[in-house]
Amino acid sequence: MSQKVVVVVGGGAAGFFAAINVAAKHPDYRVTILEKSAQLLGKVKVSGGGRCNVTNGRTLPGELVKFYPRGGKKLYAPLSRFGTAEMRNWLEHEGVKTKTEADLRVFPESNSSQTIIDCFLQAAKKSGVVIRTHCQVNEIKPEEVRWRVSFADESVEADKVVFATGSSAAAWQLLAGLGLKLVPAVPSLFTFHLNDPRIQGLSGVAFAEAGIKVAGTKLEESGPLLITHWGLSGPAVLRLSAWGAEILKKKNYHFTILINWLANHNQASASDLLRQLCEAQPKKMVKNHKWDMVPARYWENLLHQTGLAGKTFGDLGKKQINKLAEELTQARFDVTGKSTFKDEFVTAGGIDLSEIDLGSYECKRYPGLYLAGETLNIDGITGGFNFQACWTAGWIISESIG
Repeated sequence: MSQKVVVVVGGGAAGFFAAINVAAKHPDYRVTILEKSAQLLGKVKVSGGGRCNVTNGRTLPGELVKFYPRGGKKLYAPLSRFGTAEMRNWLEHEGVKTKTEADLRVFPESNSSQTIIDCFLQAAKKSGVVIRTHCQVNEIKPEEVRWRVSFADESVEADKVVFATGSSAAAWQLLAGLGLKLVPAVPSLFTFHLNDPRIQGLSGVAFAEAGIKVAGTKLEESGPLLITHWGLSGPAVLRLSAWGAEILKKKNYHFTILINWLANHNQASASDLLRQLCEAQPKKMVKNHKWDMVPARYWENLLHQTGLAGKTFGDLGKKQINKLAEELTQARFDVTGKSTFKDEFVTAGGIDLSEIDLGSYECKRYPGLYLAGETLNIDGITGGFNFQACWTAGWIISESIG
């Protein structure tokens, strides 16, 4: 019987994890990775600021699915088979120890993404995976019982093809050319551009917890928020961008946000608190008040912008109290654009999940063709969820491909 050939298109997280597990479980298979660039596992390298947020500390599938704007409940069964705990066990078996941080993000104990990359490369070498870079696939074609995969002036035949090219528009079109339903790409996980005097000169000022809403929609999030040179970033903004990817695209990234800097207050309770300060400390300068949730630099700049920097609490009238309470709990900012979040960008869209069997990640129309990673219309918010979707797909493919 001839040796079965498996070609993995894409040397990123999903493709690589599928390849090394297929090879390990099926030593009689010849597994080859075709990567279009010179670099393997590019997003793994830059994830988590170079530390690699490899997965998440949550373990229950019912909890995990809540962190996928696209995919959601459909991932319950796959995550039940190979979830975050299973991935950590896999890494442990390969000699990589992990740690869970306070926000439940999971990193290698080494704090280096190279640890994960080295682990994968060693696993590939041990299992005999062939890796070819600078091989941009320009056609995949079903031929009777096999597949022909073409790149440059060369082509190879394969019994099985794993397609895991990430968010490559050109690669998606190859699949659309086979008739598969494609959900148009929209950016996810992006930061907000805004030009407002209340944040000018405050780059680097961070809020531990803030609530943020998109006016006129049901979109809202909370969490850490960071002022940048170009506007706003941080987990709260990135999560909001993920959940609102399609809505914000339709708005051409021009919309109004409302920010609550005081997590434990609404406008009414903030007004009450300010009135109490006016009564209890009328001679105290407003600028000298210290808020638990509001950094001093932001507070001072806000008072300067509202003309209250030189006022005491006793100087404040009802209108000024209400205005301050509004600025603290419903501050309005106009967003005028977006920026990709460093190199960790994620794209919503891809091949519609109705095209695959999530029990195997095999294409329903084309037996022998498997899809994984960002090739599919699956994306998660920050926290290790996108990588976990890749690990889950790769593992299930390795279980079913035989």
